Formats: sequence, C-alpha cells, structure tokens
Amino acid sequence: MYKKLLIGFVICLLCLSPIAAEDWNSFAGGVDHAAYRSDGSDFVTNLWTFSMGSPIHSSPAIYKDYIYIVSGDGILKAIDMETGEEEWDLDLEGKTNSSPIINSNRLYIGYEDGIKAININNHDVVWDYRCNSVESTPFFYDDVVYFGSDDGHLYGLDKDDGKVVLNKKLDGELKSSPIVVDDSIYIGSTNGKLYSVGTDKETNWDFTTGDEVVSSPAYVNDTVIFGSTDGNIYCLNESDGDLNWKVDLNNKVISSPTVDEHDNSVYIGSDEGNLTCLDIRDGTVKWSHSVGDKVQTTAALKGNLVVFGSNNGNLYVLNKYTGLEEFTYNPGTVLFNSAITSSPVINGNSLFFGDDAGYLYSLNIDKHEVPGSTQMYYSIAVLVIVIILAIVVVKKLKGKK
Repeated sequence: MYKKLLIGFVICLLCLSPIAAEDWNSFAGGVDHAAYRSDGSDFVTNLWTFSMGSPIHSSPAIYKDYIYIVSGDGILKAIDMETGEEEWDLDLEGKTNSSPIINSNRLYIGYEDGIKAININNHDVVWDYRCNSVESTPFFYDDVVYFGSDDGHLYGLDKDDGKVVLNKKLDGELKSSPIVVDDSIYIGSTNGKLYSVGTDKETNWDFTTGDEVVSSPAYVNDTVIFGSTDGNIYCLNESDGDLNWKVDLNNKVISSPTVDEHDNSVYIGSDEGNLTCLDIRDGTVKWSHSVGDKVQTTAALKGNLVVFGSNNGNLYVLNKYTGLEEFTYNPGTVLFNSAITSSPVINGNSLFFGDDAGYLYSLNIDKHEVPGSTQMYYSIAVLVIVIILAIVVVKKLKGKK
C-alpha cells in the first residue's frame, strides 16, 4: 500500500517538474542570466528569420514551444520556435525596451506608460498598471511582480490583479532589471547606486559606484555582481553590500553579467568591445575576447559555449573556457550590418536573437548552422551594380583612347 503511494507521489513530482521549469521569471530567465532552457518536448531545431518590422532591443522569453518577443514600437508577438511562424500578436500601445517574462500562462511586460499583464491563452490584457516608463524587465517572485520605473520607484504588484504590494521611492531612474533572492531585491539606478531592498519594504543597504547602473545584477555564491557605466564590474557581499572585488573594464558596462557557478566564472561585455571572463571568487581575468565594437548584450550559456552579440552586427559563439571562437554569424553580410543589442536566448539546440534591423533569427548552435541572410539579396544587388558601373567606366576610358 505504502509502496504504491510512494510510486504515485514520485510520478506526480516528475510530471510537475517540467511544468515548473518552463516559467521564464526574469530577464535572461534567472538570477544567473544564463538564458538557457533545455528542450523538454519534441521540438525540432530549424533555421528561420522573422521580421518584426522595427528594431528589437529587448531580449526574447521562452515558454513552452513559443518564443515571445517585443519590438521597440511595442508590438508583442508569439512565434512558433520550430517553424518561425507567428501565432498571435498584441499592440502594447506604447514603445518599450523592457523584456517579457512569463509565469503560468501569464506574460508581464513594461512599456512607456507602465506595465501590463497579458493572458497568453486568450491574449487579453489582465491588468495595466500606469506609472512612468518601465524599461526595467520585471522579476516574478512569490506571486509578486517586481520592477523599476523611470520615476525612481521600485514596485511590487500582485500577479493576479496588479494591486500595489510594494512602492519604494529610490533616487534616480531604475532602468536596471531587478533580481530577488531570499526576500531581498537587488536593483541598480542611474544615480550610480545598487540597492538591496527587502520585500518588507525596508532598505537593507546601498552601494555607490562612479556612474549609472543600468546593468542588471546577477547572483551567485552569496554575492551580487553587476556592471556600471563607470567602466567597472563589481562583486558585493549580499548581506551587507561590502565590496569583495571590482575590475576596471576600460569603458562603459551596459551589459549584464552572466554567471557560471560550476566553473566559478562570470561573463560580461563592455563598450571597450570585449567580452571578458572573470573568476567569481576574486575577479581575476581568465580571458578577454575583443570584437572591435561595443558589447552591450548579456551573454547566454549552453554547455561549454558562451554566446553574445555586438554593435558591429555579429553574433559570436565562443568556447567558454578559452574564449576562442567556435563560429560567428553576420546577418547583415557586412554591407548592411545592424547592431545587436538584444540579448540571445537558447532552447535546446536552438539559439535565438534579434537585431536593430528588426529581425528575429533562429540558429542551430550545436551544428553551427545559420539561416540565409535576408540582406544577402541586397548585398548581391549592390555587387551587381558595382560591377555594372565598373564595366561602364572601363568602356568609357577605353573609348577616350
């Protein structure tokens, strides 16, 4: 009798686990910013390109078999990850740089007039909380949606009805995306501070840097790691905000850190044009990979690979241990480069990212396969025109002799 009950209990746990794992509760999927979800369905990796119609600055969210992405002009779309076909869309009625999060079939997204909760089954707006612009990506914790606003307030709203649970006035504009760990909320501000605020509304501590903090903090091993536009990456003790270490990356840090607890590594980009890997324990630089232009995306991790985009229009896949390139992808084919400021996400073997040209791309990260560039035809057209002009010039020069 007890044996049957135990077996039944184990089966229930196994059934529930994949469902819980599907939630995408924060920017880049978690407090480590790894932006990776293992593929738990019969999903097949295909190569495709989808046009959003305007630049993509926010990072996609993965939920079940769909990827959710919003363009800068505020059009939210649900795209089938296997086929690249649009399932549905919704006009947020306002511009946005915030990224969507999803919990239990409900999507939360900030925009220029506040934040909305959307039922992804019937596409209805469940609630719409109005405040100043919300560029911060929300964080779902204990049935509350936490986020920062340009009005300098840290908010926590009830997931069901959008009623205010927390409203904490901080200084500056809160464009950084918060994380919540053990009832403590960590968020950066344009006033140069990183704040630790309890879910009980009390400020635990704040730490002052030399410039704005728009980078979203990451959490690992009882520490909080983040970047500042003063050019440094900081590692603080979670309990009191004391500085464990900091490292100068030589230029603004807009990128958010991605941490790998098992390898004791943190990966972060900078406007110097590097993705840098440091040791979580003491900040020692393990390697730095230069790409020649700003790296403002947050890196994604899968296995021994680290992925990021650059303002030079290239997506890079590196070996996370050595920093050496596995492969790169330039959808603009050099002539039509468009900055990649949208951070990549990975589902199984499928790698997704958007760019400022307004396209969402699906790649096979394991096989190093990429879709044909939508800009290739323009590049060929330009090449043909150049060849024709060259022929005309040559003929004219010969005719003058």
